[in-house]
Amino acid sequence: MTTDLYVPKISELHIADRPRERLIHQGAESLSNQELIAILLRSGTRQESVLQLSNRVLAFFDRIQDMQHATLEEMTSVKGIGEAKAVQLLAAVELGKRLTRKQSTERYVIRSPEDAADYLMPDMSNLNQEHFVVLFLNVKNEVLHSRTIFIGSLNSSIVHPREVFREAVKRSAASIICAHNHPSGNPAPSPEDIEVTKRLAEAGKIVGIDLLDHIIIGDHKFLSLKEGDFI
Repeated sequence: MTTDLYVPKISELHIADRPRERLIHQGAESLSNQELIAILLRSGTRQESVLQLSNRVLAFFDRIQDMQHATLEEMTSVKGIGEAKAVQLLAAVELGKRLTRKQSTERYVIRSPEDAADYLMPDMSNLNQEHFVVLFLNVKNEVLHSRTIFIGSLNSSIVHPREVFREAVKRSAASIICAHNHPSGNPAPSPEDIEVTKRLAEAGKIVGIDLLDHIIIGDHKFLSLKEGDFI
């Protein structure tokens, strides 16, 4: 008859090694991703400690940033993560996403490519697919509205000026800023990126709604096609 290998609980670890106590005495920033997830999970399973379980969660995702796109089904597919634990993790992820969003009641003003990137990057830098987003601005360069026009590889046959400027007219926009992300993390423009940008800029001149910039979002870095003299 065999017996299961005994795995210690968090409470049985040396006090200096307990994530909760380390957070209290050293601050949350001192904890590893594994320890922060362990605190959220609170307990492990009969076979694994909570630290081992949190490590399993991290191993399931290629990068911790990928957790922001996780579904309940994906979370519960991790061995040892039931619905209750999955809900705890998803709630924490959503709270983190909301904390990074602009909460001001005033409209966000874009005066530079950096301003546009700061507005877009929290939502776009870790997307797994390319998203083409348009910001619609008033005469004061305040953001009136933001809309994802399409999801997929950027292509001049897909990004039609009609779709972009129809929404701009609907929103009474004075100008627009386009943006899309590169999941590879490298914001360098492709020939298609440049072609789409020039096509939109020409259409904007015809309808009287300027394309101010096209921002390419990489892995927490960006490139402005306006600054690159492509517009």
